[in-house]
Amino acid sequence: MQKLITFAVPCYNSAAYMRHCIETLLSAGEQAEIILVDDGSVKDETPAICDEYAEKYPTIVKAIHQENGGHGEGVNQGIRNATGLYYKVVDSDDWLDTAALKTVLAKLQTLAARGTAPDLMICNYVYEHVEDNTSHTVRYTNVFPENRLFTWMHVGHFRPDQNLLMHSVIYRTQVLRDCGMVLPKHTFYVDNIFVYQPLPYVKSMYYMNLDLYRYFIGRSDQSVNESVMVKRVDQQLRVTKHMIDCQDLDALKNEKRLRSYMLHYLSMMMAVSDIFLLLDGSAEAKAKKADLWSYLKAHTSPAVFHSIRYGFGGVTNLNFPKGDTIVIGCYRIAQKLFKFN
Repeated sequence: MQKLITFAVPCYNSAAYMRHCIETLLSAGEQAEIILVDDGSVKDETPAICDEYAEKYPTIVKAIHQENGGHGEGVNQGIRNATGLYYKVVDSDDWLDTAALKTVLAKLQTLAARGTAPDLMICNYVYEHVEDNTSHTVRYTNVFPENRLFTWMHVGHFRPDQNLLMHSVIYRTQVLRDCGMVLPKHTFYVDNIFVYQPLPYVKSMYYMNLDLYRYFIGRSDQSVNESVMVKRVDQQLRVTKHMIDCQDLDALKNEKRLRSYMLHYLSMMMAVSDIFLLLDGSAEAKAKKADLWSYLKAHTSPAVFHSIRYGFGGVTNLNFPKGDTIVIGCYRIAQKLFKFN
């Protein structure tokens, strides 16, 4: 009997916190498959913990040990080995709310039994801020109809802080395979590709207004820490260029709301890349910023380029005196409001 859902948990030197994550997933019982991908951990007991859970729960947990390939290769490995109807990535330092998980899986089970399994299930996620012990929930009640199947025709307007993230999505596994997505190795921020490239293959969706995913943010070593992102800006650029290349947005002209959202998301990626290059401030960073916009122009149609350059994506590319200072100032205000890193 096929499992209802596969949880992929990429683990890299995660011994200090991975048990809490795994225990919340185990609450799903036998309808779940949990794939623990040890990404070449050598500094702690991560490999042994993966094997311990696989031995203790042989019908639920699989342990896969691979050479270090980065978070994206952990996700790829999960997709390759998944047997569940659905697929969700849960980072080893995060966790799922067990009551919400029970409700979501019951609904997916019912829909699958009726032959109406959606391509994408969407739930809320919660930022758990380590530095000040506060939390912030991202909901989509103004964007999606609740508790019914719907298509892109029924999708409303996304605010800038409301994008679909890896935390909020549960894909039907076949969608991920059909779209041919392979995340690049040794690259951070590939979760942006994960929630972007498959979208044209998503024909039916379902939204539950439940706070399912709990996302730890604020640790100094996290990939979304600002100083870390500045140092890793080349990886952000690699991901953004991958997203420019992986879908032809002009082919979606008959799916106006899907195309509009994907343009919005790609614009955001251009803006984020610009901001971290501006924070670097070096002559080399300025050259990389110009190169990124040249790449966008060369690899998209005039219509797509114009939409991004003179839309949200262009607000970080102000070509006049003090323009860069204004952009960084606005970024600091948004950072305080939304506490996103």
